[in-house]
Order: sequence, then C-alpha cells, then structure tokens
Amino acid sequence: MEKIKLEILGLSPSQSQQGSFALVLGEEYGNRRLPIIIGMFEAQAIAIEIEKIVPNRPMTHDLFKQFAKNFGFTVREIVISDLREGIFFARIVCSDGVQETVVDARPSDAIAIGIRFGVSIFTYETILSEAGITASSDEEEEEQEELVRSTSSGKSPRAFGEQLKDMTVDELQKMLDEALGNEEYERAAKIRDEISKRN
Repeated sequence: MEKIKLEILGLSPSQSQQGSFALVLGEEYGNRRLPIIIGMFEAQAIAIEIEKIVPNRPMTHDLFKQFAKNFGFTVREIVISDLREGIFFARIVCSDGVQETVVDARPSDAIAIGIRFGVSIFTYETILSEAGITASSDEEEEEQEELVRSTSSGKSPRAFGEQLKDMTVDELQKMLDEALGNEEYERAAKIRDEISKRN
C-alpha cells in the first residue's frame, strides 16, 4: 500500500474536548488535513521539540531516544497505520542497521518520538480519505491563524508579544526561568524568541 507523507502544520486547543489539543497534519503535496486529538502532555512534548526548547529534566520521549541510541537503534519513520472506530493507531519503524522492527504506539507518542529523530511521518490513502479534511485556500488562512493563537496567558501571541516588547532583558530572563520551572514551554518559546531578537 502506497504511503502518503505528512507534515506537522500545528497544534491548537481542541474545540470539542477540554484539556486536549488538535494536532493538525497536512498532506505534503495536497490540501488535505488530518486532525488528531491528543492529550495536553503529548502536545507539550511535541511543542517543545518543535520549538527546540531544552526542558529542565528529560521527558519520556527524550528518554526513549537516549535508550534507543545507547542500544544502537534508530527510528526510520512514523506511520499513522490504522483508524478504527474513530481512534488512530500508529507504528514506529525502528532499525539496528540489520533488522527492522515495528513498534505499535499512539500517534501522539509516535510523532513526539519521530520529531526527536527527525524522521518523516506517513499515512495511507484509506485513512486520509476517511478522516482527512480538504481545506480551501480561505480555510487554510483561517486554520493558520487559529493554530498560531493561544498562549498559557489566554491571550493571542500578538498581544503577549506586545507585552514582552515593553520588558527589560532581566525581566524577560526571570519570566523565562519561571515559565521553564512551571513547564510552560510554549510560553517559554515566545519569551526566548524576544530575548534572541535583542541579542
């Protein structure tokens, strides 16, 4: 069965399930979207790796990467492999250079691990045709705007960004330390970006 490559378009708070997030994957050469509802902790694990934030302590997915590295395994690809009764299933394809091994996983965990290894995410046409959403150009713009909204302060990134511009570097550094201490990694990324602009 031919695989279709997906890319991560973004994360946004789920409109249907409080405390959950919608991870939106997009077809590489098409306009179909595959939204997958994931938990807050998995969303955080994906977000901090996308933003390249180093947490104070290793997260579970970082531990998996270190474990695999120490035992000579690497991840080759992630496949959203099945959809049953509205629930997505995934596979992590691993290799030790000689033998290939497939590990079943939740899509959220598989993707969090996959981005740490820098590998591609795939699915099959049957899954994309059943659960995918075709976005028009207007919808794509709205979707991108929606994905960028939301910070832990509950304000839009633009409003939060405006607040950051008025702060000194020392104040920003203190705020960054607090955000990292509270494991508010999306907020920390925005603060870090503002500090970087000034250096």
